[in-house]
Amino acid sequence: MSDKTDRFSKTNDIEEVVAPYGPIGIISMKGTEEMAKMIDSFLVEWRQERSIAEKDSIHFMGYEKDSYIIETDCPRFGSGEGKGVIKSSTRGHDLYFICDVTNYSITYPVGDQINHYSPDDHYQDLKRLIATAAGRSKRMTVIMPFLYEGRQHNREERESLDCAQMLKELVSMGVTNILTFDANDPRVQNAIPLHSFDTVSPTYQYIKALCREYDDLDLDSRHMMVVSPDEPGMRRAIYFASVLGVDMGMFYKRKDYTKKVNGENPVIANEFLGADVAGKDVIIVDDMISSGFTVIEAAEELKSRNARRVFVCVSFGLFTNGLERFDEAYRKGLIDRIFTTNLVYQPEELKKREWYANVNMSKYMALLIDALNHDYTISKLLNPVDRINKLLNSYKEKRNAAKEN
Repeated sequence: MSDKTDRFSKTNDIEEVVAPYGPIGIISMKGTEEMAKMIDSFLVEWRQERSIAEKDSIHFMGYEKDSYIIETDCPRFGSGEGKGVIKSSTRGHDLYFICDVTNYSITYPVGDQINHYSPDDHYQDLKRLIATAAGRSKRMTVIMPFLYEGRQHNREERESLDCAQMLKELVSMGVTNILTFDANDPRVQNAIPLHSFDTVSPTYQYIKALCREYDDLDLDSRHMMVVSPDEPGMRRAIYFASVLGVDMGMFYKRKDYTKKVNGENPVIANEFLGADVAGKDVIIVDDMISSGFTVIEAAEELKSRNARRVFVCVSFGLFTNGLERFDEAYRKGLIDRIFTTNLVYQPEELKKREWYANVNMSKYMALLIDALNHDYTISKLLNPVDRINKLLNSYKEKRNAAKEN
């Protein structure tokens, strides 16, 4: 596959007729600077290479730049209050705000105390910068990989609906598009039914990373299975298994709904529903690793059923309870490799772990921004079945050739 075809399929060529909506402006929130630089480098390279006859016309003003990143800051007063500052003009720009609400490494002082950013702090800074650009920019898109309050998406008792409220706030401030990844429940978009909301699955990137790391995978239902560690994750596991052409299994947690412990109903038993996993490579698919208890418990049960290898693919590796539990699981042979994206903050100690594999999403995000800037459909990026099939066919051909030799 050529580099040009990898960026946009031949049937989705935007270069000949579609002018951009406006000059791109990337606003990188605190903690997303590294990701923004990688995205920026792809956009700069592609647009310098792209051959367009009308590139010098007014419609393509600002199309080629050395960088699309707009410098911003959210300084704090001594009281801890903050403000948003954009350091160059955004008038007429097509702005893309990149926000990682989970990055707890960002700090700010209040008196002699050092406070770490919470998701609330990141979200507040996002609103400050949106308010600074509103009324001047041509369009605003928020790319929030981990959806703020995405786990608080429904009401079981007298509870706040924080995620829905956040979405309504953003669109009321003038945000046109909201992009997130692997939303806990995509139905939260019902809070803003007349506005653009897309949740992106990194399935293609998982498969690509898995095929890159291992050259001995047999990608068929006799040798591989996809497993969801719980009922809410079935949707993503079904899609993953379908594109791979393998069987799917799931764990069902029987809970005691008569009481709550630490705000949750305690689990009585964790039962596996699915075909025999003996001798198979198993891929556990989930949206996030927080404490890691669910994933490790699932891996332990699968190994007890004689699964050959256990791989874990999750969009957000938060590891809120530390990495030691996973070190132990790796030593015991419960987990062979954990694949997580760089959509959220990754501490250096995580990157050094032998069991960890990074799935870089920067090129994919650059593709999304480039397509949206041209008002081009992103359907094939949201559901990249053709690219997955092409990748799998190429891998199987190499695998069969290796067997013959």
